[in-house]
Amino acid sequence: QVRLVESGGGLVQPGGSLRLSCAASGRGFSINDMDWYRQLPGNRRELVATITSGGSTNYADSVKGRFTISRDNAKNTVYLQMNSLEPEDTAAYYCRADISFPWAKNLNYWGQGTQVTVSS
Repeated sequence: QVRLVESGGGLVQPGGSLRLSCAASGRGFSINDMDWYRQLPGNRRELVATITSGGSTNYADSVKGRFTISRDNAKNTVYLQMNSLEPEDTAAYYCRADISFPWAKNLNYWGQGTQVTVSS
């Protein structure tokens, strides 16, 4: 059993910053890629950023240069540092982890979501 718990969302003014965290708890698993997604108006889900187990990263064009994804493998935690936030970044943000157990590989786990609202 693996659980992903997100934190760090909230209300911020345009130009401000927030840092999201997503911690995986449980036993007996290893984490491969970890991602942050966001749910936009109209229920469209957008991949925001990805980080591999080796630390390679990828970003959506809309957040390049403003967001930074990182992870602490010892803590099974992924972070999303969001700077220069814009109203268009308002969304529910979800983390996803690609997790393997000795008996099963590449299972997707999702966090519960955390709301980010950018407004003056």
